[in-house]
Amino acid sequence: MQASTIQFIILDIINALFRHPDPAITMQDISYKLAAIFIIAVTAMFVLWAVKFIVRSKLLTLLLRNNQVWDDVLHEQGFFNRIAHITPALFVFASAPVLLEFNTLLLSFVLKCAQIYLVISTIIAVFSLLNTIEVLYQRSNLAKKAPITGFIQVSKLILAIIAILLTISLILDKSPLILLSGLTAIAAILLLIFKDTILGFVAGIQIAANRMFNTGDWIEMQAYGVDGEIREIGLNVVKVQNWDKTIATLPTYTLTNEVVKNWRGMLQSGGRRIKRSIQIDMQSITFLDQAMINDLHNVRFITHYLESKLNELQDYHQNEQIDQSDLLNARRLTNIGTFRAYIEAYIRKHPQINQSLTLMVRQLKPTEHGLALEIYCFSSNKNWVEYEGIQADIFDHILASMPLFKLRPYQSITDKSHLS
Repeated sequence: MQASTIQFIILDIINALFRHPDPAITMQDISYKLAAIFIIAVTAMFVLWAVKFIVRSKLLTLLLRNNQVWDDVLHEQGFFNRIAHITPALFVFASAPVLLEFNTLLLSFVLKCAQIYLVISTIIAVFSLLNTIEVLYQRSNLAKKAPITGFIQVSKLILAIIAILLTISLILDKSPLILLSGLTAIAAILLLIFKDTILGFVAGIQIAANRMFNTGDWIEMQAYGVDGEIREIGLNVVKVQNWDKTIATLPTYTLTNEVVKNWRGMLQSGGRRIKRSIQIDMQSITFLDQAMINDLHNVRFITHYLESKLNELQDYHQNEQIDQSDLLNARRLTNIGTFRAYIEAYIRKHPQINQSLTLMVRQLKPTEHGLALEIYCFSSNKNWVEYEGIQADIFDHILASMPLFKLRPYQSITDKSHLS
């Protein structure tokens, strides 16, 4: 095949520079091949620099002028700089056959290097595109419904495997399908290596499809000592920031295989539950006498309750013809029942308690520690600090009000000096 015009020019330049005597340097000489490769490499780097310069000067100015967010994120993730690396590979594809001889080992080597560089540059650019999609998704309202970090990582893994297969096929000059068929022989090893990845991918599909968890959810896993907010749901691991500011990392599949308490329902509801009981000394439980009734009439929360109950008891005694002084057959008010009515009325008037949710004051089973009186309601403020303050204020008031009803909280006394 006859040499092209460019090849003749290079030969003339080499002969002139080195003042090579006859016979003149030909395309088969090593000096020509080195010069051609040097020209290709330097020109390819210049092309890369020129494209990056255009991207920085022209394209960046254009991006800053508009109000679109997606192109700014593409620039932040380095997409345009990475896509510029494709141009040197394309230049090598175009220039190498012109400067080098056809059907030679050197030309084949240069073209394969350009192909490998093109594959790697393309994959890296696609990675930037995937990062952009993830960032834009995290900024949207859809991120509150389902995370896509796991799917992005799976996509990157698949693309990386494809790039590796293509690179190996280019080096070995074999079809990628032949390499894929050979992978079946080591499938067991791959499954063992990527076991967590496969389990995490399946768990990610379940989490996204069922909307089980999302970034920002408060989860609690007692088996692993995890109690905090999900920061990231990845393909292999989940990052949780505990309330003590430590970071816990868990395999993604544990979210579907283990018992996990998700507090999202509480945060999205109208209140946070208060469920706490106080132990009452059963020896302090008694009937109300007239003096106690007169004193409690001044408590505005239970004035209506006392009047209603006293009228009910009076009607019962008249209908059953029972003398109120008959301690055996007469019905009487108790301090524990009145106290329970007082607590319920107090909570129903509390401004920080959600009145539309379940609210009750109930007795639990008596034990050797006394009679448990449980308060069950929901705080309308779900913030942890404010919630604890509201709960403490309620029980402060309840404990301070007990002496008015002649009730005592149960307290174990372990110091023998108090018994003497």
